Amino acid sequence: MDTELLKQAHERIPSVPVLVNLISKRVKQLINGDKPLVRPKSSDEDRVDTALREVAEGKLISEIDFDAIARAEDAKTRWQKHTTMKSIFAD
Repeated sequence: MDTELLKQAHERIPSVPVLVNLISKRVKQLINGDKPLVRPKSSDEDRVDTALREVAEGKLISEIDFDAIARAEDAKTRWQKHTTMKSIFAD
């Protein structure tokens, strides 16, 4: 893996978990036969570097649905308020 490409991709997508998931999913797509969005620099360039270059060059982006995150957090909070069960093993 090219560390310079990783740095460039990280500048575009600063969230490490999002970047890792995006690269992982894209590598799986490339393995399954999807065509790369960038021209490979050499015939032996691995798929991780190809995916990183796609992100670094702005060909591959990630969108985050912040409304969905807020709804999930709200539902979690409501669930926790309604489930105030005491443990049967409590002292």
